[in-house]
Amino acid sequence: MARFKYVGRDRKGKNQGFINASSRREAMQKLRMDGVRVLEMTEVPESVLTKDISIGSPVKLQHMVIYLRQFSTLLKAGVSVVDSTRILAEQTESKALKKALLDIEQELTEGKPLSDAAAKHKKIFTAMFVNMIRAGEAGGNMDETLERLAVHFEKQHNTRSKIKSALAYPIVVGIIAIAVVIFLLVSVVPTFVDMFADFGGELPAITQFVLNASEFMQRFWWLVLVVVFIFVGFIVFIRQNKNTKYYLDYFLLRIPIFGKMMQKAVLARMTRTLSSLFTSSVPILQAMSIVENVVENEVIAKVVRESREALEKGQSLTDPMRKHWAFPPLVTQMIAIGEETGSLDAMLGKVADFYEKEVENSTDQIKSLIEPLMIVVLAGLVGTIVTSIMVPMFEIFNNVG
Repeated sequence: MARFKYVGRDRKGKNQGFINASSRREAMQKLRMDGVRVLEMTEVPESVLTKDISIGSPVKLQHMVIYLRQFSTLLKAGVSVVDSTRILAEQTESKALKKALLDIEQELTEGKPLSDAAAKHKKIFTAMFVNMIRAGEAGGNMDETLERLAVHFEKQHNTRSKIKSALAYPIVVGIIAIAVVIFLLVSVVPTFVDMFADFGGELPAITQFVLNASEFMQRFWWLVLVVVFIFVGFIVFIRQNKNTKYYLDYFLLRIPIFGKMMQKAVLARMTRTLSSLFTSSVPILQAMSIVENVVENEVIAKVVRESREALEKGQSLTDPMRKHWAFPPLVTQMIAIGEETGSLDAMLGKVADFYEKEVENSTDQIKSLIEPLMIVVLAGLVGTIVTSIMVPMFEIFNNVG
């Protein structure tokens, strides 16, 4: 897909802009359909400056939800898939999604199915999306599939937002506490060093400790930055390696307070994804493979992989789950009931609803507990430094008196 810069004239007068198309001729046709008479057109070579750069997921979940709901509405109204894709490409706020939809529109006009066209944009459209769309194309219920995908991503977005809000407060307060402590040690405490030296007496242990910390921070502040960079790099390295990420995820699930919340969030994601895939008639083994890759936790992914292997051997889906501490009896029992009654999608949906509600309750509880605790920690750190300065000063004033 090439990018063209054009100068043209429409009903409002002369205008200019950019357009994506596979060829110059196609770009001219698109502009002509939009009522633009092209005066000049040049192809823009792709470079670092013109290429869209994204970190992490290129499309936000809320943009994806809006796209899916609007797509479903257009199909229900009788608009074709090609026209719907073109309309949505023009009005979406996400540049990455817009570019992908323009590419997909071109593929659709050539007679290719939506699932195959979307599969070429793996960073935006996951394997779950592609397989559910493929099932919707086969079953002739694309609008329902899109609505189901919208609900799935919306619930996923809500769960992530809850977790982020619970973690944001302690992280922000922690950063502020560290910044305040560093400021006091570097800027405030050194002003009292000469005064304490003139005092000549033996300083309290707490004062001596703070003075030593202040001296260390002034002389080796760069070492603190090096340690921070090494720590961040170490975490990034661990997360990129599957084997080491397993132990990191294991640790996160086991830490007090936050571990339970993360466990519930991962289980909600797993069961919600499985429920959506089963409802769309995606084969169970294929669905398990998809969940293994999208669950974003290597501990749970390993159990999902073992469950898929158990199914291939003719065993029950829940056998590996029952043996693992990360799967509570509620999950295994509901899945077992779903297997026996043939309503696995409905049972998984109920489990997902339960854990999504549990995540919401957990985040509210954590925030109510963490807020006063962080305030006490911040007050304790600042109070320790202030006390270390005030105690010898009182002794100086008493001696003078």
